[in-house]
Amino acid sequence: MRAEWTKLRTLHSTWWLLLALVALTVAVGAVTCAALSAGDCPDPAACHEDTVKLSLTGVWVGQGAAVVLAVLAMSGEYATGTIRTTLAAEPGRMRMLAAKATVVCALTAAAAAIGVAGSLLAGRELLADEGFAVPGLLAGAVLRAAFGSVLHLVLAALVGLGVATALRDTAAAATSALALFYALPLLAGLLADPDWQKWAQRLTPSTAGLAVRATRDLDRLPIGPWAGLGVLGAYAAVSLALGALVLRARDA
Repeated sequence: MRAEWTKLRTLHSTWWLLLALVALTVAVGAVTCAALSAGDCPDPAACHEDTVKLSLTGVWVGQGAAVVLAVLAMSGEYATGTIRTTLAAEPGRMRMLAAKATVVCALTAAAAAIGVAGSLLAGRELLADEGFAVPGLLAGAVLRAAFGSVLHLVLAALVGLGVATALRDTAAAATSALALFYALPLLAGLLADPDWQKWAQRLTPSTAGLAVRATRDLDRLPIGPWAGLGVLGAYAAVSLALGALVLRARDA
């Protein structure tokens, strides 16, 4: 873990991507909240907006930075050939993968916590100025949405790490992982049959995982908040398992 931490912290891309995760999460959430107006409603309370979910809109964009960070953490070593040195120093390949996953998760979680907290604070101020009733930051549903959003970003990073370990190529891994989070939900939304569309949304990692942001009208979601994170967790587990199998089976 010390070696993996040293490798990651000495890469300029690591800090730029962590900064991008925080900045995009906060900025997109703030812009979304700033664009919301209660002028079209009889009164702000009658708008029935999920102010917490709106504040966390930026998580949808921030997940891309988390995925790319994790992809580069593994594929970068194959691109430069340093993976041979890594495996010579630590022949236990599963131990190396576990250490890399731990460090990537820790960095992603730290940046995600800052981004989510900043989004909630910015959204609260902007929406309160518009007259919307905003729940307290320590309300149970708000804490669940905040913790779940951080967990969503961490699981997204694990998906990226697993895909990169399996594919070993930066371009292929980044494209494949980002397609899972952005292209797949778009394809699911194009289905004409509402029932098929709902089932597809339940099985796409981004749509399912981001359900955790909702604090109102949960019965209208295609999948529940925790069940949605379970779907994303399954994607992370499968991608890491495939990556581990390739890592063990193939030479560096």
